[in-house]
Amino acid sequence: MKKHDQLAAINSSISKKESLQDQVSVLTCATMPILRIHRYIVKEISIPAVLSLLIFTCVLLMGKIPKIAELIINKGIPARDILQLFSYLLPTFLTITIPLSFLLGILLAFGRLSADSEFIALKASGIGLYNLVKPVFVMAIFFSLLTACITISIEPASKAAFRSKLFDIASSSASISVKPRVFNDKFKGIVLHTRGIDDKNKTMQDVFISDEREGKTAATITAQQGRFISNPDQYRLTLRLSNGTIHRQPIKGTTSSYQTIRFTNYDINLDLGSQLDNRRKHRQKPGRLSWKELHRAIVKAPNDKTRHNLQAEKYERIVIAFAPIVLLLVGIPLGIQSHRSGKGSGFALALIIFLAYYVLLSLANTIAEKGFLPAIVILWLPNFCFLLGGFWALHSTAIERP
Repeated sequence: MKKHDQLAAINSSISKKESLQDQVSVLTCATMPILRIHRYIVKEISIPAVLSLLIFTCVLLMGKIPKIAELIINKGIPARDILQLFSYLLPTFLTITIPLSFLLGILLAFGRLSADSEFIALKASGIGLYNLVKPVFVMAIFFSLLTACITISIEPASKAAFRSKLFDIASSSASISVKPRVFNDKFKGIVLHTRGIDDKNKTMQDVFISDEREGKTAATITAQQGRFISNPDQYRLTLRLSNGTIHRQPIKGTTSSYQTIRFTNYDINLDLGSQLDNRRKHRQKPGRLSWKELHRAIVKAPNDKTRHNLQAEKYERIVIAFAPIVLLLVGIPLGIQSHRSGKGSGFALALIIFLAYYVLLSLANTIAEKGFLPAIVILWLPNFCFLLGGFWALHSTAIERP
């Protein structure tokens, strides 16, 4: 009897193991196709998204070439400095091109699934729309985290670095362009001439300057020495003259007399062009402040207008980071429904949706800067509207409602 009981127990355990293995094999067989479909959807979205990201970013960069070429290329700046400037511009464009490219990838991928009847085949095999959304949602989270990293930390640092590099290039080009015994008119309102340049001490000898920046009262300045002083903190290039004289002629029609002023040191602040106008004002723009500097600036804001601008910048950085998730909910149902309009409709739809989203966001930012409503409320309103519309459209598509 004992042996019989032992054999029965062994047979029972073997049957349990076999049934468990059958369940695992069935579960594995059911899971593998879903994982394969998820990988297929990720691939269908990734390829057009990456290609459109490259194209859109290049198009935006091309728009900056004339302004940079006017200041840099015509002055013989090395290619590495030009490439460095373009690399500083990239984060600003990526905050726009990443959500737009992701939206275009979704529209093209799901539009093709619907146009080729693959979406109908998947539904017939028991795989619903909500199951297909899972890998896309994971991709949206990844792109949102990437966009948040750019808007919060990388973009402000790149803007500050771009302006510093631009000033360094402009100041070095200004000093290099001065040649001995040649009249130089690179600076607005000033004509400069020097007899010789000491390359070791970086000073100019016997400097002659015609200063017409005042307009009516032109001045002639002579000095024994002169040298350029760069101040990157304030974005200022100064020409410091030593041991010289300023001559001012009287204005016609006035009783003023001829003026002669002797000086030991005399500083002239040079204008480097329209790209660097209002340097100190531009440097304090909220977009160039780091996250910690932005918090400190909000606390120390001198007035309500400045505080509203800083708060609008703070919450806009966070709101833009959620754009991939928001546009995901709108892109999937529109991609499935738009296949009847042709394959080219995905591109037009992406631009229309993206334009509508950013117009609402810009309008909310303007209202937040005016202080009519709290910035945290008004700036989240476009996301909230798109989330509601996206959830409704996604649910309607899932239950096959027109």
